[in-house]
Amino acid sequence: MAVLDWITPDSGLALDGEGVRLRPPRMGDFPEWAELRQASRTFLQPWEPTWPTDDLTRAAFRRRLSLYQRDQDLGQGYAFLVFRKPDYAMVGGITLRNIIRGVAQTGAVGYWAGQPHVRCGYTLAAVKSVSRFAFGRLGLHRLEAACCPENVASHRLLLKAGFEAEGRARSYLKINGEWRDHLLFGLVNPNAD
Repeated sequence: MAVLDWITPDSGLALDGEGVRLRPPRMGDFPEWAELRQASRTFLQPWEPTWPTDDLTRAAFRRRLSLYQRDQDLGQGYAFLVFRKPDYAMVGGITLRNIIRGVAQTGAVGYWAGQPHVRCGYTLAAVKSVSRFAFGRLGLHRLEAACCPENVASHRLLLKAGFEAEGRARSYLKINGEWRDHLLFGLVNPNAD
């Protein structure tokens, strides 16, 4: 365990899926995370918010972990890194954020995959695992996800994971420096009453 792993203690929270294991990130994950993100930068940037100039630094990673922990402590979000079984190489990440309770009981799913690991089924398995976690342990009623219309791979992934296309939102998120339209997807808890 790295010296700074105390920032996000091992809560024992881990999710298993087909060929993957998900767990909250720790400071000790920084070198592998930074290497994978840097190697995948050109692939990821068209689909993500503009990266801060210090995005791949330890300090920025530490801030990211603090935000993730705060969201988890408040029950507003969960962040996971995705590891391939059986060698536990990091392949990407996934979040369940913007959890709203009360009459909504909903959350938003976002994910990324390192370029060497795309189209291997890892992200699909991660989305399915987070969906089971959200509907089971968290008792949510609905999940939402969004992707740029040009991101056909993400669109297909969400449909394979059981999400349904629900529409298009104009200028929905600022991606890579521009306000971009997004396709909206939803998944309702199959065991909802």
